[in-house]
Amino acid sequence: MQDPLSFYQSQVSLHKGQLSRIRRKLFVSSMIRLVLFLLAVFALYFFYGQTNRIIEVIALTFVLFLFLVSRHTDLQKERDKQLALIRINETEIEVLRRNFLHLPDGAEFQDPGHHFSQDIDLFGRGSFYQYCNRTGLQQGSQLLAKLLTENDIEDIVAKQDAVKELTDLPTWRQEFSAVAALVKTEIDHTAIIEWMRQYKEFIPSSIKYVPWAFTGGSAVVIVSYFLSLISGWLLAGWFFLGLFITGRFLKKINKLSSDTSRIQGTFQQYQKLLFQLEEATFESKVLRNKREGIVEGGEKASDVMNRFSRLLNALDQRNNLIIGLLTNAFMLRDIQLSNVIEGWIAEHGSKIENWFHAIAFFDAYNSLGNLAFNHPDYVYPEIVKVATVLKASNAAHPMLDPKKRVANDFEIGVAEFIIITGANMAGKSTFLRTISLQIVMANIGLPVCASSASYNPIKLITSMRTSDSLTNDESYFFSELKRLKFIVDQIEDDRYFIVLDEILKGTNSTDKAIGSRKFVERLVQSKATGLIATHDLSLCNAADELTRIRNYYFDAEILNSELHFDYKFKEGVCENMNASFLLEKMGIVKKEK
Repeated sequence: MQDPLSFYQSQVSLHKGQLSRIRRKLFVSSMIRLVLFLLAVFALYFFYGQTNRIIEVIALTFVLFLFLVSRHTDLQKERDKQLALIRINETEIEVLRRNFLHLPDGAEFQDPGHHFSQDIDLFGRGSFYQYCNRTGLQQGSQLLAKLLTENDIEDIVAKQDAVKELTDLPTWRQEFSAVAALVKTEIDHTAIIEWMRQYKEFIPSSIKYVPWAFTGGSAVVIVSYFLSLISGWLLAGWFFLGLFITGRFLKKINKLSSDTSRIQGTFQQYQKLLFQLEEATFESKVLRNKREGIVEGGEKASDVMNRFSRLLNALDQRNNLIIGLLTNAFMLRDIQLSNVIEGWIAEHGSKIENWFHAIAFFDAYNSLGNLAFNHPDYVYPEIVKVATVLKASNAAHPMLDPKKRVANDFEIGVAEFIIITGANMAGKSTFLRTISLQIVMANIGLPVCASSASYNPIKLITSMRTSDSLTNDESYFFSELKRLKFIVDQIEDDRYFIVLDEILKGTNSTDKAIGSRKFVERLVQSKATGLIATHDLSLCNAADELTRIRNYYFDAEILNSELHFDYKFKEGVCENMNASFLLEKMGIVKKEK
C-alpha cells in the first residue's frame, strides 16, 4: 500500500527538477530568437538596395521566427503544466495535514430544500465537498456536486470498481488534473455547446473553392513578377483584388473570429484531455464505457478536436497585421479558414456535448479516486441484500482529525428506528452526520471511514437544520412542519434512511412530546429506517411498545467540577443532562446553594 505523503513529496521533487530543465530551455530559446533577429538586421543592412534579396531574407526570417515562437510556446505550456503538477502535490500535502479551508468550498451548490445536503455539511466552508473536490473544470465541479447529491443507489459495486481503479492511477490522475487546471475559458461549456448547435453558415457554396483558385493565381502572379514578366502595378492590382473579395465577408468573419477566440483555449486543452483518455486503458465497466464514448468510430476524438483547435488558432493569427494582410490579399485566407471551420462544425458540432461530458466525468471521478488514495485505511462497504441496512465497525466522521476523533460501532436493520438521547455537546449531531455521510459516500462508490462495513443500499433524507424564512413569512415551526411533510411524502414512494435531529423544536414541551411520538409512530408504520436525536426522554418510552425502536445514548460526566465526554455510542437512555451545569460554569446563572 503506497503511502500518500511519501508519494506527494517525491512528486514535488520530480516536477521541480523537470521545471528547472524547462526553464533552462526557455532561456536558450529566447537567446536563439534574439540572435536570429540580429542576424536578420545584419542581412538587411548587407543586402541594402537589393530588393529581391531583402524579400528573401524577410521571408526566411519570418518562417524561422514562426518555428521558434511555436517551439517556445510549447515549452511555456510544458512549464505551466509542471507548475500545475507541483501545486497539485503541494495541495495534497497540505490537505493531509488538515489544511484545506483555502480550497473551493462549493457554496454555490448549497440548497436548503435538498434531501440532505444542507444538514450534513456537504457544501460550504469546512465541508466534505471542500475536502474532496480536486476538479480543474467548472463542468467537472458541477458533476461532482451532482454525484454527491443525486441519491443514486444503483450499480454501487461498479462505482466502487471505478474509484478503486482511479485510486491506483495517481500519476495518470495528476497529469489529467494538471491539464484540466490549465483550461481557461471566458464562457461556460453550456454556452459553447449551444453556440455549436445554433451556428448558421455564411460562406456560400458557390465560392467555397474560390480561395484555392485565387491562391493558384497568386502564385502565378508572384512568380511572373520575380521573373520580370509583369509589372509591379499588376501585382499591386492583384493584391487589392484579394482584399476586396475578403472585405465582402469581413463583418461575419470578424464575428466568427470574436466568438471562437473565446473558446480557443478550451479546445486546445480539451484536446489534450481527450488524448489522455484515448491513450489510457481501463478495466472497470464505468470507466471503460465512458472512454468508449469518445473513441468509437474511425477517427479519434482528440484528432478531430485538435484539428479544430488548429483552425481556431490559425483564424486568430489574422490579428497579426502582416499575416492577415498578405495571406488575405494573395490566398483569401479568412474565407478559406471560415469555410473549413463551418464544415467542421457541421460534421462534428453535435459530438461536442458528449466529449465535454466524458472529460467532466473523469475530472469529477478523479476527485473520488484522490480521496480514496489519501485514505488507504478507509474500507469499501460490502454491498448486501439482507435485513441489515448498515453495519460498521469503528465508524467515524472523515472531517474530524484522525488523532482526536472517537470511532463507534453501529448497526441498524431494515425498518428499524433508533432514538438517540444525550447531554449537550456529547456527540449526537456529529454521530448523525457520520452515519449520513457514510451512506452518501457508499452510494457514490467511495470507501467509508470505518474498519469494516456492510451496506444494503438506501436513499438518504434528513431534517436537522430547519430555519424560519422572513422572505416567505414562515415561522420556524411551520418550516419544520413543511420539512416533515416532505419526508412523509417521499417515503410513500421509495425507501429512505431518515435522519432527524430534535424535531418539533418550535413548540412547547408537552405539545412537542405528543407530536414527536405520533410522528415516530407514523414512520414506524411506514416501515421506515433511521435515526432521531432528541432531548425528550419521554420519546424513549416508544421502545417499550414498538419492537422496531431501540434506544441509544451519548453520555457526559462531571468530574472535579469539569465536564467530560467519551463520545461513545451506548445502548440505553441517557440520564445525565448538562444544561444547568454549563449555565453555571460559564457564569450565565448563579449556582444554587
